[in-house]
Amino acid sequence: MEQEVEFIPVEKSFFQQPTLQLAESLLGCLLVKETEEGTAAGFIVETEAYKGPMDRAAHSFNNRRTKRTEIMFHDAGHVYTYVMHTHCLVNVVSAEKDIPEAVLIRAVEPYEGIDLMIERRGGTSLKNLTSGPGKLTKALGITMEDYGRRFDEPPLYIGKGFTPKDISTGPRIGIDNSGEAKDYPWRFWVTGNEFVSR
Repeated sequence: MEQEVEFIPVEKSFFQQPTLQLAESLLGCLLVKETEEGTAAGFIVETEAYKGPMDRAAHSFNNRRTKRTEIMFHDAGHVYTYVMHTHCLVNVVSAEKDIPEAVLIRAVEPYEGIDLMIERRGGTSLKNLTSGPGKLTKALGITMEDYGRRFDEPPLYIGKGFTPKDISTGPRIGIDNSGEAKDYPWRFWVTGNEFVSR
């Protein structure tokens, strides 16, 4: 790792950038979760942007406001967790208050607490450890209890990591029934990184 890694949360202002820009800026950042078992962390290597009211793939499409999506209507930098097929997924709330947009963290490259992550994931290989949105939350110990926290303060936070040399973009994954939204190139990943989900 060429750049110095700091286990210090980013400033609140980091999250105050347009959603697509934030989805790119998160690449290379350190995602950290502190628990009683220890600290686990990894570099974010894949994200997906969801642009709220006008995005058929977003939970908040048409400004849909439910108990689940309520946190999306808060200001940028909040933690939006939800359960999908028994997996907890984690998102960074983006955009301004009352504009419900978010960035899904799809994959991280393991960095700290790797033994703990392997234990939580049942002894899987390193490459398979955090290469998907449900895998990374289980490995890092991110749960529904994190819903509504802020990413600029412990125990679940984003810190500075590295600056990717190349970033790739393409359509998001697993949203086939979302009309034209399935083709938006709103998935971002660190080009060539082996921990990207696919």
